[in-house]
Amino acid sequence: VPLVEKIGDYIISAGGKRLRPLLVLLSGKALGLHDDKLRLLAATIEFLHTATLLHDDVVDMSDMRRGRSTANAQWGNAPSVLVGDFLYS
Repeated sequence: VPLVEKIGDYIISAGGKRLRPLLVLLSGKALGLHDDKLRLLAATIEFLHTATLLHDDVVDMSDMRRGRSTANAQWGNAPSVLVGDFLYS
């Protein structure tokens, strides 16, 4: 869906530290794990975090995050919630 892709690209380009997936990967490495399931888990955790940020911005009526307009300020609440739901699922 083009709008989902547009919002997704916008969110990814905003940057961020990506500490959660890094901690998953480093923890797995410390335990001797190096497989695709570990990378999938790290990506899943980042998707969940991003979904909660999208929903949080709608609930808080935030206009800015990381020095940029929030997705809900750009495209409205409904598309932001739907993309958050998509990432969550």
